[in-house]
Amino acid sequence: MSKSFKTFLKHTAKDFHNQSVNPPVVRASTIIFKSMQHLRKTQVKAQKNPTGGYYDYGRQGTSTTYILQKILTKLEESYHVFTTPTGFGSVFLAIFSVVRPGDEILVSDPVYSPTRILTEDYLKEFKIRTNFYDPHNLNTLEKSITKKTKLIFVENPGSNTFDFQDLGKIIAIAKRKKILTAIDNTWATPYYLKPIKIGFDMSIVSATKYYSGHSDVMGGSLAVNKKVFNKVKIAEKITGLRLGPDDAYLITRGLRTLDVRLDRHSENAKKVASYLNKNKKIKLLYPYNKVSLNYKMWKKYYSGASGLMGLKIKSKDIRSVRKFVNSLKLFGYGYSWGGFESLALHQESRETGNRKYMNLKNDEHLVRLHIGLEDPSDLIADIKQALKHLR
Repeated sequence: MSKSFKTFLKHTAKDFHNQSVNPPVVRASTIIFKSMQHLRKTQVKAQKNPTGGYYDYGRQGTSTTYILQKILTKLEESYHVFTTPTGFGSVFLAIFSVVRPGDEILVSDPVYSPTRILTEDYLKEFKIRTNFYDPHNLNTLEKSITKKTKLIFVENPGSNTFDFQDLGKIIAIAKRKKILTAIDNTWATPYYLKPIKIGFDMSIVSATKYYSGHSDVMGGSLAVNKKVFNKVKIAEKITGLRLGPDDAYLITRGLRTLDVRLDRHSENAKKVASYLNKNKKIKLLYPYNKVSLNYKMWKKYYSGASGLMGLKIKSKDIRSVRKFVNSLKLFGYGYSWGGFESLALHQESRETGNRKYMNLKNDEHLVRLHIGLEDPSDLIADIKQALKHLR
């Protein structure tokens, strides 16, 4: 990418044929051709250049989805990017592409709860074994590797608890043992971390979050290197996991302001984190404390931090924690994040999953905050009045 990230997002994919700043939405189930010879020539081109956007059927995509794939491929600095109907669709596609019955996979303990259910429970029915490792003790990863281990699946930072891992060490172990690697990079996006560039084989982003940025679309992306491209392409074709053109258009439009929005999310989050860090009842789960291991691991690999953070609140009265959350007036209550608005969620055990390495005491409670694009002074004032309910 010759231009800077910021400039590229503003000037890519203009449609001079239709004299449109954004590419048009092309909806198609049947891809029509002028003749059978034209159809066959297109199929030959697709075989010679499988990432070139040559389609003979709508399930493979249209020009609208292809443009989004090209943009994301450049942002990720990857060989190719596949797009799926949801972020979790990309998680499934990554695992389904490379793991088979009899294989084993290693998964970071604080993964997204549905990812845990997929790997720990669902894959068991297909004779695929999952082991979980401690993100802060990679000896637990290395000791769990066997001759059957095919994939190491990382989520960084960890879901809800925001554990930052030594990504370089994980990659080094995997390459030494000839094991494939995948990472869920939704929190950072390639704006703050480019996983393929540092050595991962696959990189997942839920496009529902910051790519879209407006809480009105669902989608996912799976960036890959050349090594795993063919495996993922075959799996994508078999499963039919393909993003639709209308969602692709909205995500492309959202990407135009990705840098502007993430810069503001980050700026606002830092100000809120600075305020929360002064409260003795709260342990801030965000790369703010410079003496923490999480901060060191974040600083080592990331160029910035997004707007999603966690709070570990110490209280013997869970009702006061719920009261704190329910008293927030500028924070919506709901799942997902990455939109322009701030959100709050009191985390129940089912939402963190049955973790092996999370030591959460009975008087400790998790609250997740997404810091949106509002005036940070208003958000801090709102949090301040709500904190009065903590006991």
